[in-house]
Amino acid sequence: MTSDLLDAAKRLKIVGRAGIGLDNVDIPAATKHGVIVMNTPGGNVITTAEHAIAMMMSLTRNIPWGTASLKAGKWEKKNLEGRELYNKIVGIIGFGKIGSIVADRARGLKMQVIIYDPYVTIERLEKAGYTGVTLDELYRRSDYITVHVPKLKDTISVLNKDAFDKMKKGVMIINCARGGIVNEADLYDALKSGKVAGAALDVFEKEPPGNSPLFELDKVICTPHLGASTQEAQANVATAVTGQIIEYLKNGTIINAVNVPSVTGELLKKIGPFLSLADKMGSLMTQLSTGPIKEIVIEYTGDFDGLDMSPVSTALLRGLLIHVVKDDVNFVNANFIAKERGIKVIETASEESEDFINLITVKGITPDKTTTIAGTIFGKKDQRIVRINNFRLEMHPSGHLALIHNLDKPGAIGSIGTTLGKNNINIGRMQVGQEEEGARNIILLKTDSPIPEPVVEELRALPMVKSVIPLEL
Repeated sequence: MTSDLLDAAKRLKIVGRAGIGLDNVDIPAATKHGVIVMNTPGGNVITTAEHAIAMMMSLTRNIPWGTASLKAGKWEKKNLEGRELYNKIVGIIGFGKIGSIVADRARGLKMQVIIYDPYVTIERLEKAGYTGVTLDELYRRSDYITVHVPKLKDTISVLNKDAFDKMKKGVMIINCARGGIVNEADLYDALKSGKVAGAALDVFEKEPPGNSPLFELDKVICTPHLGASTQEAQANVATAVTGQIIEYLKNGTIINAVNVPSVTGELLKKIGPFLSLADKMGSLMTQLSTGPIKEIVIEYTGDFDGLDMSPVSTALLRGLLIHVVKDDVNFVNANFIAKERGIKVIETASEESEDFINLITVKGITPDKTTTIAGTIFGKKDQRIVRINNFRLEMHPSGHLALIHNLDKPGAIGSIGTTLGKNNINIGRMQVGQEEEGARNIILLKTDSPIPEPVVEELRALPMVKSVIPLEL
């Protein structure tokens, strides 16, 4: 469902996905055209988790090779000796809906379960009966590693050469999440060297993968993206998405939408601009925060005309979580997922506002710091971010941005502009503020194109630059 198709589909009202993943839907373009995008987030999580366990067991006990050899008239019992799963250490990357079910099933097999998820607190993992570890510790200790994270900028090729080098010899890799999370070229090398003893893949960087070099190797088993393909799951998601579309077309009720909340049409008209603003403020909060967010404080000050602002809070949480659980989170389950991840949400409201007719202020509290963002609507729908911590500004929350802290000295801003210019990156807008102490400036840049990571590192290396945070809204 591409932008070009949406441009041509003038009468299109709704896109329904019978499943979770929306990688093949251009959600920003759909939103721009006023098209609702719905998915069915709960219909196939058990099926996918069970497939990961099935792949792990098949790989461990050589079931595909045993089947093939018997059908070829051979009896290779000695050559197909396997392992026991009992008491082995399985490292699970990602403790969302699917990852948590895999952890439960692995615990039932009497395996030792360790988990890495930067967005879940150690306390929550311990409360669930699991051991939380760093990513490096998971690599070092695991006999099996299975990934259950969405495909995001930070998770692409998370299992790469550097990761394989840190693992114990004989580790086995399972990927039933998304293609590209495991670097296939680096996995091939790790299998050839013997560092990785086996791999079970349900997803691939390119689908269909064609003649992948991985298929030439022993100890690689694979399935054609069957994680959600069971009769029960397909019936569940098909029935769910059909019911959701009927509810919208007949009654105007929105269920499980990822780009609009589940509210009545009348309320949506009134709070629509605040929903979009809050969603972007949540996204900005995640990108500015370090470590897992433990508490979110949302303050509504000024004249909101007695509106029910709870959908706006939900939109903010969705924006906050979308970078963490992209395929799962929507306006229906954002509050549940936040609670599930141990995020405390506090909402306050006051009719008094000194500087703005209405103002939304959000504070994100992590173990290390508190980040504050404030936003408002100018006129009827003109969105603005007006505060980031102590930095007062007027920012259009969209596009390619960078937040830079630098020394308040001559030449600092010039060196930043020169670095971007020589790399053919045009600055569309620049706002400069000064910290209260006066020692440092804060610069917000809006560029015509994203700043590549090598250029970000080049900026960070400038003598008078203290930090650079690329942002995408």
